[in-house]
Amino acid sequence: MLRFALVLGVLALTSPLAIDMYLPALPQLASDFGATEAAIQATLIGYFIPFGLAQLFYGPMADATGRRLPLVIGLCIFLIGSIGAAFAPSLPVLVAWRALQGLGGACLMVIPRAVIRDRYTGAEATRLMAMVMLVISISPMLAPLFGTLVLTFGNWRAIFATLALLSLVGLLLTIFMLPETLERPARRKVSVSAMARGAKVLFTDPVFMGLTLVGGFGMASFFVFIASASFVYMSSFGLSEAQFSIAFACNAVGFFAASQVAAGLATRIGMSRMVRLAVTGFFAFTLLLFVIALAGMATVWTMGACLIIANSFLGLVIPTTMVLALDEHGDIAGLASSIGGTLQMVAGGLMIALTGPFFDGTALPMAGAIAVCGLIAFLLATLVLRRREAIA
Repeated sequence: MLRFALVLGVLALTSPLAIDMYLPALPQLASDFGATEAAIQATLIGYFIPFGLAQLFYGPMADATGRRLPLVIGLCIFLIGSIGAAFAPSLPVLVAWRALQGLGGACLMVIPRAVIRDRYTGAEATRLMAMVMLVISISPMLAPLFGTLVLTFGNWRAIFATLALLSLVGLLLTIFMLPETLERPARRKVSVSAMARGAKVLFTDPVFMGLTLVGGFGMASFFVFIASASFVYMSSFGLSEAQFSIAFACNAVGFFAASQVAAGLATRIGMSRMVRLAVTGFFAFTLLLFVIALAGMATVWTMGACLIIANSFLGLVIPTTMVLALDEHGDIAGLASSIGGTLQMVAGGLMIALTGPFFDGTALPMAGAIAVCGLIAFLLATLVLRRREAIA
């Protein structure tokens, strides 16, 4: 198990670092390319959307060909994208290489869980899955600090070089230390017609779509924060790269801490009630955040407090809506999970794209965009939970 834990830990670490590690360098990127904040945010959008869409393909591919081949292909794509990003001569070229990174990185979200399910069951599977999920949860909080450390030895290009090195290590570990876990008799051919029928069922189910988008706009609020926070905290509030990284980690703590207690709380008060209360709290504190920014009272401390509390509520919303969305679709749970994850990533990318032109490096546009996400999530949750209870 130690060998599996090592390989899967490295693989699980790579994709979160690709999203958050270079956040402290975004102002530096803007300066080097002479670009606006909205233009720099395209490097995040360019990663998120291919990352979300590609998950739809890696899952079926892994079921048809085994786990190692799509992992090797995905890691090679990610490695090439990272090297290209490190040497990008212009912003549009960097966005293109980031998109290639996202296309490759998607395999790292889909396949490690399948590898665990192939090889282990019961307590061993739970222990290994918990380790992988812990890495995925903790990495986004520590990634900016790691990025800041890299920046002390180089510029933003060094961060992408570091990601290339990490993906190369993951590729070598996969080739030499990860055996194939899906034997040939267990492999399944991809049925396009079956996938199309399942997708039609999901896209025409208002409860599935509504709950998925509640989580999607909740995640979108966090993506908006990721895209804007370095400019607001470093340019507007005057924080150093290290101070921003610490503030970023603090803002994320509430989300990950709350997500760990979501299951127990849902058992005590019921899943639907918990989502309703949590999404109301999330909207209330995102609205308060916007009011504070509108009143000109935005500081590291006032914004940080609102974001920690709002993200704590969000940590209750996202895992629970995922479970509720899959409730009536156990027969196509894999497809539903893939489509749900894709919709949430795409919603986040599109929200950054739609609100990006309004960002100016101050707190108000970021707070406004986060509050819009909170409002949409609240309205969707109110409508869909009422419909779900009426059906039940």
